[in-house]
Amino acid sequence: MQAKIFNIQSQEDFNKTALAIFKHQFKNNKVYRSFCDLLYKHPSEINQVKDIPFLPIQFFKSRKVLSSLDEIDEVFTSSGTTGSVTSKHFVTDINIYKQSYFKGFEHFYGNIEDYAVLALLPNYLERKGSSLVFMVDDLIRKSKNIESGFYLNNLDELAKKLIELDKKEQKVLLIGVSFALLDLIEKQQFNLKNTIIMETGGMKGRRKEIIREELHTILKNGFSVDKIHSEYGMTELLSQAYSKGNGVFETPPWMQILIRDTEDALTINTTEKNGGINVIDLANYNSCSFIATQDLGKTYINGTFEIVGRFDNSDIRGCNLMVL
Repeated sequence: MQAKIFNIQSQEDFNKTALAIFKHQFKNNKVYRSFCDLLYKHPSEINQVKDIPFLPIQFFKSRKVLSSLDEIDEVFTSSGTTGSVTSKHFVTDINIYKQSYFKGFEHFYGNIEDYAVLALLPNYLERKGSSLVFMVDDLIRKSKNIESGFYLNNLDELAKKLIELDKKEQKVLLIGVSFALLDLIEKQQFNLKNTIIMETGGMKGRRKEIIREELHTILKNGFSVDKIHSEYGMTELLSQAYSKGNGVFETPPWMQILIRDTEDALTINTTEKNGGINVIDLANYNSCSFIATQDLGKTYINGTFEIVGRFDNSDIRGCNLMVL
């Protein structure tokens, strides 16, 4: 199945693979099967991808969402405020994740060996189980560049390194959490010509949340770059979407976004209408590939999408079928 997932060439390929994975997960994933049964949804009645049930993401906080009996390779956990329940993603084949993020990066940015990868992810480094740190750590190794590496609180050292590498015309990817990138430009004004700035979102309680347009304007001015790139991923997924500017994201061929109606979680909206983000991540073969997130967004006719916010009281509004 891996070969099919990572060799999707058309919408027809995607649809066939998605329907096959739905049947597999209905049969082998107890949590997902119970959810589908509550909705009276059975594979024999589902011929279109939009009719596949999407599991509310909250289930990853209370259940082991697995479609495999294999041993667990890794457990990824979400960040959360003190005392909050975090999501757990049990991964039985870590090589699928590695393939997904490596092929995904290559799809959008080319050969990782062309870059020095600098990572400013303090809140993720300060806890265990981050899928983002796992991915970036591997990309740092795969870059085979001695300048690549993680930075925690040593912002002066990072600023010096960024300026030095940019002057050498080395292509650099700086991937960082929003609050840390803001901390960096408060220390140093940059004028970067060969560096991609990629934010992974989130103030994580360190700063006041601001809208994306405002954040990107501040970062563009601080780094003197034309665009701010973004990564959209989450603990419960094994694939990432990327934006090369203006907050418009693209997915790799094995991942797609559908928008559900905010009043009726089982109805899929047409393009350019705001609603809840449903993610199809075919790399999640051993878990659940069909997830209803707590994010709000909209899709465009070319398959790109934007994030416009989050559900209020999302723990209770996402779905009324949480009592499993």
